[in-house]
Amino acid sequence: MNVRKKLNNIRLRRSRRVRSRIRSVIEHPRLSVFRSHRYTTAQIIDDMSGTTLAAASSMELKKKSTKIEGARYVGKMIAERGKAKNVTQAVLDRGSYHYHGRIKEIVEEARKHGLKI
Repeated sequence: MNVRKKLNNIRLRRSRRVRSRIRSVIEHPRLSVFRSHRYTTAQIIDDMSGTTLAAASSMELKKKSTKIEGARYVGKMIAERGKAKNVTQAVLDRGSYHYHGRIKEIVEEARKHGLKI
């Protein structure tokens, strides 16, 4: 098996493992984060009804900034939009990403602005 297929397989297994643990204890909506090479996005998803309650993306940021600054912006906006929809708590779905860098910045900024994760 070539290296890229092996790494993708590991990433998919990690994603499924994380998501299965989250869905087993879902009383709160899920904060799902996605990280591309250029942008970062986050969504608050209600799995019971299958709807997205709030979403934010670093593409909304008009000025040129670093990826970390974009992640902080996403964390701030997702917390504010979640509060507008009466969401005070969420469960983090980091997907296949490790908890550091941009993912960590989103969560810390959301916590700073009042979202309990």
